Amino acid sequence: MTTISPKIVDSLFEQFGEKDITRLSIREVGKLVSQIEQACGIEFIHMEMGVPGLPASVVGIKAEKAALDLGLASSYPNIEGISFAKTEIARFARLFINLDVSPMCCIPTVGGMQGSFAALLAAARTNPNKPYTLFIDPGFPVNKSQLNLLGLPFKAFDILNFRGNKLREKLETFLLEENICSICYSSPNNPSWINLTETELQIIGELATKYDVIVVEDLAYFGMDFRNNYGIGGVPPFQPTVARYTDNYILLFSASKIFSYAGQRIGMMIISESLRLRTYPNLKKYFTSDVLSHFISYGVLYATTAGTSHTAQYALASMLKAINDGDVNFTKELQPYSEKSKIMKQIFIENGFYIVYNEEDTELADGFYFTIAYPGMTSGELMKDFLYFGISAISLSITGSENPNALRACVSFVRFDQMTVLEKRLHDFVEYKRLNK
Repeated sequence: MTTISPKIVDSLFEQFGEKDITRLSIREVGKLVSQIEQACGIEFIHMEMGVPGLPASVVGIKAEKAALDLGLASSYPNIEGISFAKTEIARFARLFINLDVSPMCCIPTVGGMQGSFAALLAAARTNPNKPYTLFIDPGFPVNKSQLNLLGLPFKAFDILNFRGNKLREKLETFLLEENICSICYSSPNNPSWINLTETELQIIGELATKYDVIVVEDLAYFGMDFRNNYGIGGVPPFQPTVARYTDNYILLFSASKIFSYAGQRIGMMIISESLRLRTYPNLKKYFTSDVLSHFISYGVLYATTAGTSHTAQYALASMLKAINDGDVNFTKELQPYSEKSKIMKQIFIENGFYIVYNEEDTELADGFYFTIAYPGMTSGELMKDFLYFGISAISLSITGSENPNALRACVSFVRFDQMTVLEKRLHDFVEYKRLNK
């Protein structure tokens, strides 16, 4: 017996006008689940949305309130960011990445999303003979949506079978065509939660230099590989990054996950010093300057949002200052994600599921996401059947994964008091499948 009537689920799904449930976007899945909850009055185990499940940083809230009280809401911020934020971003890079950059290289953005939009667009305009972005998948599907909206082409491959030294040969099959302007990926990875190794980052960096390609590295889940303690400033280990192996980098960060400050849409971008000042004659076709950083700030950011929220920049700067000064250990505050992931993965495995994306030589880190599959079921079948049992997740097909069976599970919205509910519903799901063979 299912937790929710299949008729309710099926009728609501039909209203989306899409027969293949795996084609629904993350937000569409969220909307469908919300409608099912309203129709049947049963709370779901929400694993579909990658939304923070912890309270926003008190430091940030206090700082933004103070900035509002100072009247900054009526004042435009500098397009390149306020001095306070740029200085603390540079300190953050030095203390937690062991990366020395000038505040001039540091730009606040309207979340990581605007950062990726600006970086990918700028890279694609640098050379008319290099229009393609190369995505190392699986990855955040909206990055590809951004390029689709801009009418810019991209290529992609699934890293699952190309870990370690195999990555070099795979990347070169694309780079040898000499039409790639940028390589984009996230690490820790959304959706698989794999972390690129130093060997893999070195390969990417060396090839980026060799083929003159810009690496757009998404560090939205900065420091959240909880197998290592990245939360103590100035003390190894430091967050792994391609910036150690090439000067052709743009790093993207978000306050949404590491500070749970998603609602204020604040993030940051770090451009290498040499890349910041580099000129690309082709940029003149789209803007008055051919200097990359000027194009990003006054071409893209100005044309889209005319800068980043003034008061949110004070929140970001204050949160960064707190961890830079050692007053806050941000990774310690994020530990509930690791604890929930460990429990949830064990529950899934005990009920016959398996983890799809894993690390080569070690166990997958316990963190924000993990990937699951059930023997004999496609991702669409599993995703749909999960809805009958009040469980929601998304298919990896929209993330660029070539695995036809996997779902992404996000732990953030699952409460500790729901773990027994999850266990019961998965047990019922397994029994349902057994009886309906």
